[in-house]
Amino acid sequence: MLQIENLSVSYGETLILRDVSLQVQTGQVVCLMGRNGVGKTTLLKSIMGLLRPQAGRIVFEDRDLTRKSPDVRARAGLGYVPQGREIFPQLTVLENLQVGMLANLDRPREVPPQIYEYFPALPALLDRRGGLLSGGQQQQLAIARALVAKPKLLILDEPTEGIQPNVITQIGEVLKTLKATGNVSILLVEQYLEFALELADRYYVMEKGMVVLQGDDAAADEEQIKKYLAF
Repeated sequence: MLQIENLSVSYGETLILRDVSLQVQTGQVVCLMGRNGVGKTTLLKSIMGLLRPQAGRIVFEDRDLTRKSPDVRARAGLGYVPQGREIFPQLTVLENLQVGMLANLDRPREVPPQIYEYFPALPALLDRRGGLLSGGQQQQLAIARALVAKPKLLILDEPTEGIQPNVITQIGEVLKTLKATGNVSILLVEQYLEFALELADRYYVMEKGMVVLQGDDAAADEEQIKKYLAF
């Protein structure tokens, strides 16, 4: 479904990603791990068109998106939940969801009921401004906002960061449900190793802007992975 081929990305004169290649197959959950600052978020922003690569290609469902704008990628089926959530603080919960629906090619008039099944706390918060929500509520809203666009590939940047344990559990259950349907592939950046390997079919580990480890979850060497996560 997603093919990253020899991607290199710079901030100014500083090379951040160095010849990175990665694949996500249809129906898979792929986890990307590594310490802070190794290039994980840069890779996700490049996939979404927020950064332009110096070299390499981004191919989604056999379509080259390397030079396409973020809105084209969203309508092609890429859903993005950024680190820090980045919900619209002055908009209500409902208005945040309605913004996400703009990328849904089915043009639904109302939020799909399934979204509220995933996140049952949201219906009572629809009139509340996003900036007044707790961190856990904002993360649920951010994921819901991506899902209302009906993405084919859901990209999540550290969804468990700074979130209380019960919400982490709920997010994990939502991702397991999405995986079980087979309708949504997932690319997950995560440092919580247990959470990552419980979900992932395949993993990649980055260090200094490069992929240094990869493999299938069944064959994961957790001690080797931890060497690249420890500070």
